[in-house]
Amino acid sequence: MPADLDQVFKAYDVRGLYPEQLDEDLARRIGRAFIALTGAGTLAIGQDMRPSSGPMAEALAEGATSQGADVIRVGLCSTDMVYYVSGALDVAAIMLTASHNPSQYNGLKFCRPGAVPVGEESGLLDLKRMVAEGEPAGDAPSRGQVRDGEDLLARYAEHVRGFVDVDSLRPLKVVADAGNGMAGHVVPEIFGGLPFRLTPMYFELDGTFPNHPADPINPENLKDLRERVLSDGADVGLAFDGDADRVFLVDEKGGIVQSSLVCALVARTMCEREPGATILYNLIVSRIVPETIREAGGRPVRTRVGHSFIKAVMAETGAIFGGEHSGHYYFRDNYRADSGLIAGLVVLEVLSRAGRPLSEVLEPYRRYADSGEINRRVEGTDPKAVIEKVAEHYKPEARDWTDGLTIDTPDWWFNLRPSNTEPLLRLNVEAETEPEMARVRDEVLEMVDGEPA
Repeated sequence: MPADLDQVFKAYDVRGLYPEQLDEDLARRIGRAFIALTGAGTLAIGQDMRPSSGPMAEALAEGATSQGADVIRVGLCSTDMVYYVSGALDVAAIMLTASHNPSQYNGLKFCRPGAVPVGEESGLLDLKRMVAEGEPAGDAPSRGQVRDGEDLLARYAEHVRGFVDVDSLRPLKVVADAGNGMAGHVVPEIFGGLPFRLTPMYFELDGTFPNHPADPINPENLKDLRERVLSDGADVGLAFDGDADRVFLVDEKGGIVQSSLVCALVARTMCEREPGATILYNLIVSRIVPETIREAGGRPVRTRVGHSFIKAVMAETGAIFGGEHSGHYYFRDNYRADSGLIAGLVVLEVLSRAGRPLSEVLEPYRRYADSGEINRRVEGTDPKAVIEKVAEHYKPEARDWTDGLTIDTPDWWFNLRPSNTEPLLRLNVEAETEPEMARVRDEVLEMVDGEPA
């Protein structure tokens, strides 16, 4: 093995430095093991624009076909397009991408037929063990066949457009920043035929990310988009991460829109379409989300952070929509998979109907002050021990251990939870006022006593 598997097998995917930690040989072994694990007769393989993704996809296909599985080479695509292919064709799928990570990284995201996710608790640990032990030992009696996916991008684009009433759309000025990632490949196909006046930014596919990191959750990486929205007098800006499954918005004033506000706006729209619908939200989005769901006549259901948890609860409850603070938005009619592009189109439809600027449309949702996600590095210390120390500062009845530690009071709440992949603690605070939020934030950070990350 080229590296310790503990370094690359994460909670939701496989990810690491290429080729030091993750190379074609490991991809080939993973392909063999994944077919043996799932029993899949067909595997769809998609890839992003990183220089290493093509060779990795080829090796992955070799491993899968050696076990008798047929392979559909989807080619260049976004991660949510791979989920669509898995759902629409009812096949297992793997996406070669490291999402927002720098160019020297690559990775694999997995799902079973029907876009059912594979995470640490749903097969990824078994896959890791099989790869480590060299399973399966031999090849199948006959090798599977490889074929290219035909018209999948066009079918996917039609599916995404199906989430909005195209006739209600008006010619909004939209600036889209692809960050040289896969949005540059899929957005033109999706927006084709729609009335939007699209200004593309960094649509050239380039896995070296020459303009800025494809990580729009970092406000620094939204600087170019904000300036372009203002200079063009655009109605809205859309920023996508490297594999284009997440979207972040900028309003007509160049202001960054919190993902919780997008969650609330889309949730209200979904409740209007399906009265009484169940809507999911993870436990660190703003209180405005469950409040909005109730006001719209829906049923809010709180979940842990992470796509595998949300998709599982969505399957259990039949929820129509789910949202996370991180720019992931899940739709029941998208095979319960997340799609930033669908969420973005829904917002554009709302904006078209409203006939008002995005900042005004969102104003009723701006009820609280929040800290954003703050990361503190606690190397050399057990993160769980730090969280328990913080918990002791608050009454036992106020403690919620659903995902890390949540302390919830009438005037404020915070969540402190460990990273799944690094020695980090992640803190989110929200309060009725900015001074109260700052007080709680500083109180908790003083107890954590870690280095900024």
